[in-house]
Amino acid sequence: MKIKDFDLTGNKVFIIAELSANHNGSIETAIETIKAAKKTGADAIKLQTYTADTMTIDAKSDDFLLKQGTVWDGKYLHDLYKEAYTPWEWHKELFKVAEDEGLICFSSPFDKSAVDFLEELNVPAYKIASFEITDIPLIEYVASKGKPVIISTGIATTEDIELALDACHRMGNKNIALLKCTSSYPAPIEEANMVMVKDLAERYGVISGLSDHTMGSTAPVVATCFGAKIIEKHFIIDRAIGGPDASFSMNLEEFTGMVKAVREAEMAIGKIDYSLTKKQEKGREFSRSIYVVKDSKAGELVSEENIRIIRPGFGMHPKYYKEVLGKKFSSDVKKGERLSKKSFKN
Repeated sequence: MKIKDFDLTGNKVFIIAELSANHNGSIETAIETIKAAKKTGADAIKLQTYTADTMTIDAKSDDFLLKQGTVWDGKYLHDLYKEAYTPWEWHKELFKVAEDEGLICFSSPFDKSAVDFLEELNVPAYKIASFEITDIPLIEYVASKGKPVIISTGIATTEDIELALDACHRMGNKNIALLKCTSSYPAPIEEANMVMVKDLAERYGVISGLSDHTMGSTAPVVATCFGAKIIEKHFIIDRAIGGPDASFSMNLEEFTGMVKAVREAEMAIGKIDYSLTKKQEKGREFSRSIYVVKDSKAGELVSEENIRIIRPGFGMHPKYYKEVLGKKFSSDVKKGERLSKKSFKN
């Protein structure tokens, strides 16, 4: 499974900087954010493609008032999305900036018109947001385009996940990744459940990863250790910019630190290999071996008084200790000599 030239089945985690609403209504800030994302070491920048009217309706009844314990509580849905959306007329320029910076750019569509629009921009992949996992017609339409589909599972039951996967498969699309996500903003670290990254991959036979709303880098690093191939995190140059997503987004310094931590985790995971490196071989000199610890004459019995298992490791292996006790020295030996097979009479 590839997104452009990035192989998601390789050893490197695909790190996505989520722009979301972190432009706070300014295309200049959006462009600056994309350029900053490149400096952090991210592999991709992701947008969200919707308008307030493609997301919901302008209604002020209680159903449309946010009261789910989020940072947006007290706002009406239409008002929130009107504030947070990325204008469609910006997309072409933002995609071009990303390309010039060497970043992969794609988006989360929230209805069919957004998919059609993104197809005109030749997006290399699609992201299904957590709250859209129940929109089976949208998932079918996205999957029908034949491009990789990354699906967040923030509010999903197992049935929701299976329905979404079935929707992709019906369209002949098996290039699917599932992201563990906790749809709280910010998400408590104790609800991260990173072990599910591994379970998603094993249970559903897909690439898995993390769409993270916790604070800090701990969850991304743990997810990497559990086999995540994708890490997505909200990115903002500076939280002082403000906006609907600022409070749970990583700033430039934090995101750079996260990328570094994930890359170090990748290196630390390594591979299964019981052979020793040159440094490890050299380190064996600090292991224990059998040495003479008391001057002894030829013909004298080897005993616990004149040999010991000590550092360094140049002498006879400790596994021979009991075997050599009671043998006779073949020649005079000095304290500090290595014990060897030549030290004894046959």
